[in-house]
Amino acid sequence: MAIRFDQDILDLARSLPGARLLVRGVGGTVIETEAYGRDDPASHSFRGPTARNAAMFGAPGTVYVYLSYGCHLCLNVVGRPGEAVLIRALLPQVGVEEMIRRRGTARDIASGPGRLGQALGVALEDSGKRFDGGEFLLEPGVPPDRLLVGPRIGITKAADRPWRFALAGVQGLSRPFPR
Repeated sequence: MAIRFDQDILDLARSLPGARLLVRGVGGTVIETEAYGRDDPASHSFRGPTARNAAMFGAPGTVYVYLSYGCHLCLNVVGRPGEAVLIRALLPQVGVEEMIRRRGTARDIASGPGRLGQALGVALEDSGKRFDGGEFLLEPGVPPDRLLVGPRIGITKAADRPWRFALAGVQGLSRPFPR
């Protein structure tokens, strides 16, 4: 069974915690995601296509990588055109030594989108590639027993929307969820 990328962005974001993510053979289990819709003022696609966000308007299952704060590369998967799910955190399982080498530390290897991007070795040039099993693989895992739901973090517009999802009871989330 494959992940269905062409679906409501919230459903896609809810379906990814527990999925297996590999980038060029390195990765693990997705533990935290965040959804961004086309009509969402916090989304890069809100004002329409640009050179920076062009991959967001690609086919479902397209890789979208952007530079955050001028130094962090963040990995997203495109759902429907203009919509994407930010992969916020990962449980490192495959190629852990390579992730540690890239990060320069064994602490918080893939906890947070910037650390995750660095650990997986993503580059701006990856934007526009596909989650097709070649360099980028995203496949279903075991559905979680319990999913945490909360507001998105690190944004100022529409930050109160409960569009952040994570596996309950795991270590390595980017930030704790509100109680």
